[in-house]
Amino acid sequence: MPVRFHYHDAALTAALSGEIDHHSAGRLRECTDEAIAKLRPRLLRLDFQDVSFMDSSAVGYVMGRYRAISAYGATLEVVNLSAAALRMMRLSGLQSLAKLESKPGQEEQNERGQAS
Repeated sequence: MPVRFHYHDAALTAALSGEIDHHSAGRLRECTDEAIAKLRPRLLRLDFQDVSFMDSSAVGYVMGRYRAISAYGATLEVVNLSAAALRMMRLSGLQSLAKLESKPGQEEQNERGQAS
């Protein structure tokens, strides 16, 4: 599970790619937590644009990063979620911890699909 970090104006973006599952989540946590400890961002943005698959380990990953940054007052955004990933995050109640955003056009497609 590769992750690329970008830090600008006290905001740390973690651009995730590939699969997030039980096997990859541990290394992903370690890498992200190292960057958080070093930079102490006011905003952590988890970018799921290039995530091809995720299971419940991704929900645990998001919850854990929320705990890590909320301890010192930072905020969390989870962006570029597919329709299925957004639904999983919402069913887990993560919208009460973080701002959740779908990929552009995904939310509208999902709503149209449910209306038919």
